[in-house]
Amino acid sequence: MAMRILLVEDDAAIADFVGRALMEKGYVVDPVVCAEDALMALEENVHDLLVVDIMLPGMDGLELIGRCRGQGMRMPVLILSARRSVDERVEGLRRGGDDYLTKPFAIAELLARVEALLRRGMGEGGTSGFLTVADLEIDLQRRSARRGDRAIELSPRELSVLEYLCRNCGRVVTRTMILDHVWQMRFDPQTNVVDVYVHRLRKKVDRPGEQELIRTIRGAGYLLEG
Repeated sequence: MAMRILLVEDDAAIADFVGRALMEKGYVVDPVVCAEDALMALEENVHDLLVVDIMLPGMDGLELIGRCRGQGMRMPVLILSARRSVDERVEGLRRGGDDYLTKPFAIAELLARVEALLRRGMGEGGTSGFLTVADLEIDLQRRSARRGDRAIELSPRELSVLEYLCRNCGRVVTRTMILDHVWQMRFDPQTNVVDVYVHRLRKKVDRPGEQELIRTIRGAGYLLEG
């Protein structure tokens, strides 16, 4: 599954330039122009990385980062800013940023920093890239899953759906959200493909006698919780 990046930049030229470069590298990019839109986007989808300009209309980038950290969001944050002083860079890192890139920048450097932050995020907390819910564990690097001592045989797409549910543990996700994140369909084409894949996952993940982890919330979507 492609990594998803939230790009918060109100300069249209920079947003287009950076967004295109990231998409050419295979990332899914959600571009927004202000902190308020960013907070809405973060409610709708799980993002693997946040790229934030400091100077935004309304709420600035530092306040946005503080809000995210205050809500327990742990994704890496790359700060973009025209401010070059050491004190300003230090303040950005203290407020919850993980890296700081000053404008103007070379796109090659931005891409290198994005890759480094995503690698760091995969290994955060010494987990070496594992997602765990109850006794369900996904190895993000090996792209495999197991429940307790039992290996779960999954197709790449099934694993992507399960990973998305795990990243949203305890939160109801809609069919449209899953289509958007896993299939990159930003609309509902009136297909039952999500239902089919979740049905397959439930049969493989929740065996008889085991705690039910994947639930259907009628009229809303799906919920995975331990």
